[in-house]
Amino acid sequence: MEQLVRVKETHPDGTATVVHTRLSACSGDCHKCSGCGAAKEVMLLKADNPIGAKAGELVKLQSASAPVLKAAAMLYVLPLVLFFLGYALGAMGGWAGWGGGLGFCLGIALVVLYDRRMAKKEKTVYTITGLVGEAPKNP
Repeated sequence: MEQLVRVKETHPDGTATVVHTRLSACSGDCHKCSGCGAAKEVMLLKADNPIGAKAGELVKLQSASAPVLKAAAMLYVLPLVLFFLGYALGAMGGWAGWGGGLGFCLGIALVVLYDRRMAKKEKTVYTITGLVGEAPKNP
């Protein structure tokens, strides 16, 4: 996945701290929908800096897509598959609803365990891949 970020500072070890501003999905015209309270979320990320970008520059930031896709599959597919499996097994004994519910709950529990394991194990690696023409700075 590729994002545009601004370099906040560089480090001697060949990395840089970058600022990524995550915007809400709304258009930002809060007065049109009576206000939504959605605020900008500013994240500081550490990224490899092989191109030697300097503080203040707008750059392209690349991250691996595989961990994100794997997590999405676990989150959305596993509970659904276990729901249908539990429903089918439960239907044999006359407990289809309970079987489906238990399968879904098992899927959610496995997703939570997976998330906790990955939070300790895998860290997303970011790499600065190129400079971008100067754009207005994020507030």
